[in-house]
Amino acid sequence: MPLEERRVEINGLTPGMYVCRLDRPWTETPYPLQGFLVESPADIEQLRRYSSYVYIDVEKSLDRSERGVLLRLGYGLPRGGRPALPPPTVYRESLPLDEELPKARVAWETMRELATRFVDDLRSGRRISAEELGRAIEPIVASVIRNADAFFWLDALRKRDPYSYSHAINCCALATTFGRQLGFPRSVLVDIASGGMLMDIGMAALPDGLCNRPGPLDAGQRGQMQEHVGLGLAQLHKAGVTNIEVLEMIEYHHERHDGSGYPGGRSGFEIPLMGRMLGLVDTFDAMSSERPYQAASARHHVLQALYRERDRLFQAELIEQLNQSLGVYPTGSLVELSTGEVAVVMAQNPARRLYPRVTVLTRPDKAIDPAFRQVDLWLDTPAREANSRVSIARALPAGAHGLELSEFFL
Repeated sequence: MPLEERRVEINGLTPGMYVCRLDRPWTETPYPLQGFLVESPADIEQLRRYSSYVYIDVEKSLDRSERGVLLRLGYGLPRGGRPALPPPTVYRESLPLDEELPKARVAWETMRELATRFVDDLRSGRRISAEELGRAIEPIVASVIRNADAFFWLDALRKRDPYSYSHAINCCALATTFGRQLGFPRSVLVDIASGGMLMDIGMAALPDGLCNRPGPLDAGQRGQMQEHVGLGLAQLHKAGVTNIEVLEMIEYHHERHDGSGYPGGRSGFEIPLMGRMLGLVDTFDAMSSERPYQAASARHHVLQALYRERDRLFQAELIEQLNQSLGVYPTGSLVELSTGEVAVVMAQNPARRLYPRVTVLTRPDKAIDPAFRQVDLWLDTPAREANSRVSIARALPAGAHGLELSEFFL
């Protein structure tokens, strides 16, 4: 197998990476000619005395780095003279769902109000405050870091806002959850969340009726639709948004892995990592949302559809990581159990993705079960025999069997 190298700026090094080449001859340094493993921050500080950047052996690093997936995705690649991204991190759930829900609810309502105002301000050509934007997004990022399930549970309960607003808020939270899974540091999560909220602002400058047209678009209309990327960037510049990370995400979020996207026809690693992430999040939420021209698909089925596009429209490893971040049956999904009962997914079981924690809503005949039992499908159903454990039989679309979650839980 050929050596797979990644150039990494010194500020992007983390313990667990294997240095296989320097920006200078080995003989000018005290290091062994065959390379070495970075074991601590002290190793990075010592290396800083000799090199501005190094090359990483990806395969050797992956065996030792919990965040090695970011190397394969391009984290640490040169950034055109911009400062290196901070080192990645590892997040652990710090609050159980029941304790995080009240905090997440406050963050959700604040974000909903401010997102609506920001979108309206941008559409009207008014400047927005980058500081205020950050203050609006910080509580969402903090909540997702503590417990990602809480936000998506609240999303499943809420009444539907107009698509432009709900899509902005959903993509903000989805992008944050995705970034949390990959290990982006908190400061970068705020940028990712901002990109998720603002990416489709250019849609407001398109002709009325184009975005919500009930039928398919012709070639001319598709060309008009694709102009929203450039229009959005122009609006953001006019409004005083100068964060290069956010602007870059928006510029590239419709590019595709195989080069079939727009506006530049970029492909593979030509598309910045956060732009690739945002494109995947945008597509996921669009497919799982009710639109004038399509019914919402169950999120489980959307993940399956995206998986079928691996290494065509989207990078395979990114799709796998999105699946890891949301779960096979994402929180808030309606599911039918092997018993015939209908349940809603309340929280993920990271160790057993097929067996989340659920609340049972109906009896096997689909009549409402007012007990609303909470069941951990892995812990609460004994597996004395291979076929005795209660499992998820299939995913259901939102509203299946007339079940509106807001009627039961709000």
